[in-house]
Amino acid sequence: MSWKREISNEVLQPYVSVAVWVSQQSLKEFNQGTIMQVIQYEKDANNIVHLILDRPNANANLMDEHFAESLSKIVNQLTADDYAGVILRSTKSTFFAGGDLSKLVKTNDESATELFAMTESIKASFRVLETQGKPVVACIAGTALGGGWETALACHYRVSVNNRKIKLGLPEVTLGLLPGAGGIIRTVRLLGLQAALPLLAEGRQLTPEQVQGLGLLHELVDSEEELIDAATRFIQANPSATQPWDAKGYKLPGGAVTHPKIASMLAIAPSMMRQKSRGCYPAPESILAVMVEGAQVDFETATRIETRYFVELARGQVSKNMINTLWFQLNEIKALVGRPKDIPQQKFQKVGVLGAGMMGAGIAYACAVRGIPVVLKDTTKENAEKGKQYSQDLLDRRVNKGKMSREKMVGILALIEPTDSAEDLRGCDLVIEAVFENRELKAQVTQEAEAQLESNAVFASNTSTLPITGLAQASQRPEQFIGLHFFSPVDKMPLVEIICGKQTSEEALARSYDFVLQIGKTPIIVNDSRGFFTSRVFSTFVKEGIAMLGEGLSASAIENAGFLSGFPVGPLAVSDEVTLSLMAKIKKQTMLDMQADGEQYVTHPAESIIDRMLEMERAGKSTGGGFYDYPKAGKKYLWPGLEEHFRQADKAISLTDMKERLLFIMAIESVRCLQESVLKTTRDANIGSIFGIGFPAWTGGVIQYINQYGLREFVQRANQLKDLYGERFAPPKLLIEKAENGERF
Repeated sequence: MSWKREISNEVLQPYVSVAVWVSQQSLKEFNQGTIMQVIQYEKDANNIVHLILDRPNANANLMDEHFAESLSKIVNQLTADDYAGVILRSTKSTFFAGGDLSKLVKTNDESATELFAMTESIKASFRVLETQGKPVVACIAGTALGGGWETALACHYRVSVNNRKIKLGLPEVTLGLLPGAGGIIRTVRLLGLQAALPLLAEGRQLTPEQVQGLGLLHELVDSEEELIDAATRFIQANPSATQPWDAKGYKLPGGAVTHPKIASMLAIAPSMMRQKSRGCYPAPESILAVMVEGAQVDFETATRIETRYFVELARGQVSKNMINTLWFQLNEIKALVGRPKDIPQQKFQKVGVLGAGMMGAGIAYACAVRGIPVVLKDTTKENAEKGKQYSQDLLDRRVNKGKMSREKMVGILALIEPTDSAEDLRGCDLVIEAVFENRELKAQVTQEAEAQLESNAVFASNTSTLPITGLAQASQRPEQFIGLHFFSPVDKMPLVEIICGKQTSEEALARSYDFVLQIGKTPIIVNDSRGFFTSRVFSTFVKEGIAMLGEGLSASAIENAGFLSGFPVGPLAVSDEVTLSLMAKIKKQTMLDMQADGEQYVTHPAESIIDRMLEMERAGKSTGGGFYDYPKAGKKYLWPGLEEHFRQADKAISLTDMKERLLFIMAIESVRCLQESVLKTTRDANIGSIFGIGFPAWTGGVIQYINQYGLREFVQRANQLKDLYGERFAPPKLLIEKAENGERF
């Protein structure tokens, strides 16, 4: 039976029993106790019914079959009862956690019908709540995202504790889904198409104060204890209640689809959205479709349209990729799954940062905004002060935008101590070196700092390429020496790559993991090697783009291939940011290191192009120009000289080949990292590739990209690319073995 079938009229009728979704077997299971009751029904002295969300033996409430059936049963009980109104509240620290992603991610063609029917059942129950003529109030004391906020939207009145830590909104799009329990339809009918679009298509998470400013939250209170009083007052003052869209004479805020202003907006919205999604993310486009289609029909038909799009996304591969990595694997990291066990968690009290350049200044800022005192040391006090000014500038912007008080800014800046004296590092339990990529300089600052530190202090290098084991030779305590590779700009990039040298202790690793979480970043753990994981894999993307240029392909086609694959920017633009001169220095250092270790260096076809560009004095953005020109006024554009020096008019390959060369080369190198035990887990590979080096999120990360492609198919395609473009595409042994055994990563 197709999930796109016409469902029964009974489900769509808001004034009748909504238990029709429950099959006879499900009813039997419910009566036998297999389906748990997750909503408690109580009535207070004011004749107000309290529907209390309380999933047994769980930390959060979920929108699943237990919720659907409990809600159906509760609504039937309400229709037979005499009461003044309804208060909906939760016993959990969060109001409602949303849908059960562990089940949503398993949705396929066979289970899609079940998901469709369950979703329609929940919506029918919500419809009864909002049309039964009595006021329904949502009391929100904790975060309500996704299905939780959709539940609140089905109420006539919403009151929340005014706490900035509480987040409200519909972020489903960030996991490749759309709000499926009426969230799109109600938001559009409350705000109008134009105002609702950014909230829904971008998945914004807002504070209660922000949501009240939009008109989606009716009242704020200072404490959880005041919620019930506020709800009771509303119910007693409004004995009958209706939703705006059910009131006579309702008109869509801002104008209907046919309104000239809205029509002109909708004429360009799809192309603007496609420019952002690049055709890789179906969810934003589906959200827009639901908004527009739903705004032109009655409420019940609109919600059915929403359900169909929701189920279609749930059964699709993109949502599965994103949920797997950006929810389950990311939460494993936050739950300390990769952290060494049996070592107590620790918070750092004072951190030292060596080097007040952009990276060191960014690290100091990341510590200070999390309340950690920082000693920011450079060769001169003036340089250190400049590093502190970086934090001043960032905080000024937040103050000017109303996101922070000036008093709080002053307090944060007071935590940063600029200095040129190593003696000020005394008392630091962690020191992070962020000086230039020079072994001798790093050795010097390591020894200078260690002389001031207690024996249990951790020393970390922010190097992006130099092996940690080699840098640790300058340390008197190599077991306390570790790599903490931040990404630029530090204030925006969420990832930190923790690199373990051969002598790094489990204690140093555990404490470093704690520190990364303490400053609100996401840690991944890798073992020592040249380029570690992120730099090593990222370089393959950059070089592949340059190699294609050297083959005579169009520079604009190369950049578009990266763009259309879902990368933030193309490989040539990234090369300009990194600078070709730095890439040449890394190559030189790598050759020396490999020669010292008796290893053979393999030349990459991109290197001759880099050399030619440097000969033409086009090293990158910071030197005035590289693959792009950078006019003082206006946007950058591809350097016209690329056509003259590299373009061959008779050379062209398919867009698919260009896109897959960029995606495959990074995935293949990641498998090599797993094979060589540089990477410990596929989880760290996926998270690191998305958060650190811009691998497209729709794939779920470098290794999930292989899984969703199919290992056998991936190996076959890799061999095709090898035959066409070079040995670097040869599938690694580990990949071949897993493919032959029918395994996944």
